[in-house]
Amino acid sequence: MTGQTLMAKIAQNRLRGGFGAAMLRAPSQGRRERIGSDFMTVPGFDASVASLHADKPALQVEAAVPMSFGRKGTLEVRIAQTAAEIDAAQALRYRVFYEEMSAIPDEQTRATCRDVDRFDAFCDHLLVVDHKLAGDAEGGTFRPEAVVGCYRLLRQDVASKNGGFYTASEFEIEPLLARAGADMRFLELGRSCVLPPYRNRPTVELLWHGVANYVASRNLDVMFGCASFEGTDPAALALPLSYLYHYHMAPPDWHVRALPDRFVEMNLLPKEEVNQRHAWRMLPPMIKGYLRAGCYIGDGAVIDMQFGTIDVLILFPVAQISERYATKFGSTPNS
Repeated sequence: MTGQTLMAKIAQNRLRGGFGAAMLRAPSQGRRERIGSDFMTVPGFDASVASLHADKPALQVEAAVPMSFGRKGTLEVRIAQTAAEIDAAQALRYRVFYEEMSAIPDEQTRATCRDVDRFDAFCDHLLVVDHKLAGDAEGGTFRPEAVVGCYRLLRQDVASKNGGFYTASEFEIEPLLARAGADMRFLELGRSCVLPPYRNRPTVELLWHGVANYVASRNLDVMFGCASFEGTDPAALALPLSYLYHYHMAPPDWHVRALPDRFVEMNLLPKEEVNQRHAWRMLPPMIKGYLRAGCYIGDGAVIDMQFGTIDVLILFPVAQISERYATKFGSTPNS
């Protein structure tokens, strides 16, 4: 049965202890603190116990989870704790998506210079903060420009109480959730961006380090979300889209398709005509990172006219993430 196959992969990962065990060693603050923001308080699990067992803990207990996932130099990766920090992430997203890229703002977005939607109110917001810009080292007022990178994180239990996942507006994610069953926990990754001066390995690795530890501390099983190419012409992206289709398509038990009314064919070139080296060069850096870590790609792309992008679905069963990346992003960053 497909559902049993899915669970077997997750169980195998937990039994060997690799990804989860590496990440659970990572918090560098010396103590574990409850995550709380102006929007919600997140209940956690005893992740150190959960990671040792293939099955979910029979008894779910309230446990503290880390606010900060570590530092590298002046950069810290942490969950937003205040409305001001979430506002800073929304301002960052506006700068990248609307000012640097080609997203089309509505009247309110243009007036506020903020990228905001209904999901922001109940998601967790993972931030990279540059403390030399923060103004908070000596107890001063937090400065929004200190937020230089972000991810938006939506857990399945939260999504189910708030109208579902953002990804469901582009891809048929529900059949996968049904096949996986109630024992498998999904995390949606979205709204990822980094300011141009910080688009380097230390910042990206710190973001991934935060995501990895967030997954481990909440005993999550699968990450997924939309990844984007700039532009809205599939013909111009025929080579990289065909490469993803032929070489990275999700296997049957993880198969997800774009919504029928939004489906854009990715199989635009025969496999024998796909130059893998040239296709790789055309991939956005974020998609390259996802592929190196061992992700799957969904079937069909989606054109997002508002953001001026072509989106593909990425799927990360935790059991499928490569050992090299599990160790690399699960380890404690050097301060």
